[in-house]
Parts: sequence; C-alpha cells; structure tokens
Amino acid sequence: MKEVTFNIKGRLIQLQFPAIMGIINLTPDSYYENSRMNSVDVVLQKVEMMINDGVDIIDIGAESTRSQSTPLTAKEECKRLYKVLPILRKTFPDILISLDTYHSETAKYGIDEGVDFINDISSGLMDPSIIQYVAESHIPYIAMHMLGTPATMQLDPHYENVVKEINYFFSERIHFLHEAGINDIIIDPGFGFGKSVDHNYQLLNHLYEFTMHQVPILVGLSRKSMIYKPLKLSPKDTLCATSAIHLQALLNGADILRVHDVKEANHIVQIYKLIIKNTGLN
Repeated sequence: MKEVTFNIKGRLIQLQFPAIMGIINLTPDSYYENSRMNSVDVVLQKVEMMINDGVDIIDIGAESTRSQSTPLTAKEECKRLYKVLPILRKTFPDILISLDTYHSETAKYGIDEGVDFINDISSGLMDPSIIQYVAESHIPYIAMHMLGTPATMQLDPHYENVVKEINYFFSERIHFLHEAGINDIIIDPGFGFGKSVDHNYQLLNHLYEFTMHQVPILVGLSRKSMIYKPLKLSPKDTLCATSAIHLQALLNGADILRVHDVKEANHIVQIYKLIIKNTGLN
C-alpha cells in the first residue's frame, strides 16, 4: 500500500491509500435520498459513525450537482454551510474535511473555517478565482472532469475516445494548476458527469491509464446511474453492485473511494489488500 504526504496549510499529513472519503450532503435534492441531511445533529451523528467505520476524509457539500440540477449561488451554498461546518470542525478537530464546491466564495469561507481539501467538479473552469484561493491557502485540490455543466452534461455526451480526451484534459489542467501554485493535486475522472453508461464503463476499465499523471486518483461511483439504470433499480438498492464496482476500481488503480457507505467500502478495501498481498504464487 502506498502512502502520500499532503501539505495542508503547512502541516505535512500522511494518508495511506486506498483511502475512503465519506459523503455528507447538506442538500434536499441529492440523487440518493438517504444521503440528504438537514440538521446539525444528524450530520454529527453520521460523521461519528463514519469515523467509527474507518473513514479517512469527510466530503461535505451544500449543492446537488446531479444531472439537470438547479445551481445555487455561493451565498445560498454558504448559508447551508454556516449552520454545520464550524460545529463539525470543532467537534471533530482531527478528521480531514473536504469541501465540495466550485464557487470561489464558498471555497474561501470553507478554508477560513478549516477545511483541508477543496473538491471542485469543474477543475476551476466554472469559477476560475477558486484556483487563487486554493493556491494561497496551500491545501490539496481535487480536480474533476465534467463535460458541460450539471444542467447540460447528460443531454447528449459525446467523445471520439473518452479515455484519451479526459487524459488530455488532465495533462493540460495539472500543468495549469502547478503553474498557478497548487502542488498537491488529486484527479477525478468524473463518473456520471457528462458520460453515458458506456463511457463510464470504458473509464472504469481503463482507469489505470490515468496513473500516467502520477497524482492520486479519486473515483465517485457510489450508487450512481451507471449502476442503477442498467440494473433497473433505484439508488437505494445498489449497495452490493456499488461494492463490486469499488473493488474493480481499486484493482484498476483508484486511490480514493468517495462513498455513501463507509463500513462496506472499508470491507472492500480490506478484501482488495488481501488480493494484492496474495497475487504471487508460493
């Protein structure tokens, strides 16, 4: 297993991969109903459970970016975070917290409140000022690929070669982010963000090709439409299938699993470690 050191505001933090990122949605409209949280107490209980189940990073977001979702303003997004983020940071001072936002104003607020990562679905393309805030704050940045915007991304996604085109996108974007002063970068191919079901499985099967960038790879696969649509299920019925996809992602080079179900993801990580440990013949 590899260990990566991140510079978080001057502190060197070591994180062992594979790592688990637990999802906290402060939204009334996320695609997975059971992930929606509307009170501080519910969030704190959920985070405590995730910590007990072995989470490495908490990813908190206040805007749903599901297909055809209605965007929030930064002001509306921050209003949801005001009630939760300071208390979350105070209650769990040692847990790593990622803020899921593409708004520079929201990122600045989160950084001031002590978040450790910024997770941006647009890689800085929707609000370029976010890059400056992250660079000046010396925290890691998660750069995701998305075709279009959440409102348009699934209307008719088209690629000549989805793996090649997204790899090229990251080659350019990583260079730009380094030039802007961001040293610690994590990439996310953006499963479900401007991709058909076939595109998503092509990315999954060729995930190892993204290791060429020599940065950690995060995948957000948990209970997504690439799982529930082919199976004709609802998101709440896809835990077993999600676990299967998570194992395949790890075997193909994923470093971080962004998940709704931490305990089950931790089981998958343990099985993955056993597989890797016993790949040779005695």
